[in-house]
Amino acid sequence: MTTPTAPTTVTAEHVAGRFAAVRDRIAAAGGSPDNITIVAVTKGFGPAAVEAALEAGIRDLGENYAQELEDKAEVAAARSHPGRCRWHFLGRVQRNKVRALGPLVHLWQAVDRESAGREIARRVPGSRVLVQVNVSEEEAKSGCTFEEAIPLVGNLQALGLDVRGLMAVGPAGSDADPERARPGFRRLRRLADDLGLAERSMGMTGDLEVAVQEGATMVRVGRALFGDRPVTRR
Repeated sequence: MTTPTAPTTVTAEHVAGRFAAVRDRIAAAGGSPDNITIVAVTKGFGPAAVEAALEAGIRDLGENYAQELEDKAEVAAARSHPGRCRWHFLGRVQRNKVRALGPLVHLWQAVDRESAGREIARRVPGSRVLVQVNVSEEEAKSGCTFEEAIPLVGNLQALGLDVRGLMAVGPAGSDADPERARPGFRRLRRLADDLGLAERSMGMTGDLEVAVQEGATMVRVGRALFGDRPVTRR
């Protein structure tokens, strides 16, 4: 079992400056910072990161783990204005966690199978979701195939879910070599267009520019806003 070390201290001023830099990167890549949602990924950071992000004017926050999201949502509600915060669940959906997360999640970003969608529809009807596609076809990554995405979108819609778009994670190595992510991101954009879906959540700190150039409407950044994640130790 891993135990996180003390999280890096972040302040609203620190995050605000980094947030402005991310917006500048989006603009330099040819995108509109006002039309691309920046999701601040607070995974691995303590509640102070949530407070700093909200104070810096960031509204959309993302978490990969259910317990972290629950704990930080409680802190955000107690210390800030709850209406300012929109939680994105970025991790693979575990059906036994949906009931607890349902009232907290603004957008489920990683739905990759019908069973997960069915549980979301049962617990929180009409929820907003994205379908995660494994654009790199790496076994270690979650996500359905491009071929599976087409019927999955239709099945989720039939369950009454509000399927907003598609989501993807760049391939291994794209942090150092962002061009590795371009083919998958381009294909995701084309599929979203073919399906009439408006949202394309793709791009993180390392491959943000390529994602914007290929049509991202949403990027998920953690390190760019908060610095390196705290190291874990056993």
